[in-house]
Amino acid sequence: MMMFKAFATTVLIGISILGMQNSFAAGSSVVYHIDDADAQGIKGLRNIRNHLDVAPDTKIIVVTHANGVDIMMEGAKDKKNGTEYAPLVGDLKSRGVRFEVCEITLKNRNLKKDQFILDTDFTPSGVVRVGDLQFKDHYAYVKP
Repeated sequence: MMMFKAFATTVLIGISILGMQNSFAAGSSVVYHIDDADAQGIKGLRNIRNHLDVAPDTKIIVVTHANGVDIMMEGAKDKKNGTEYAPLVGDLKSRGVRFEVCEITLKNRNLKKDQFILDTDFTPSGVVRVGDLQFKDHYAYVKP
């Protein structure tokens, strides 16, 4: 009987470890929330790059609204160092990151979709999208 308990314990531990490995292998899902390009633009894009360097299987969606949409505008540059956002965004998109721009912000700021870099995705409301990703889809939340 003692041998059976030891065997059963070993099997249960093995199954638990395999289950944990599968949950880590699946990757996580994270929403990055950017609402101020000046304060969060370069820092946020760098955080996302570093995130993927360490955890390349992570599914990342960047939701921008208010002044955060500026990182997605054609020709936009960081005001502090003049770094253009588009190449950084393009590199992250090639790694599977999705970037979404709030359509309410477009309306409020009188912006047009053709002012944004190619392949920009749009969402009716940035705030609603962030909330839905967190609550409905269980995304972790990061605001750089």
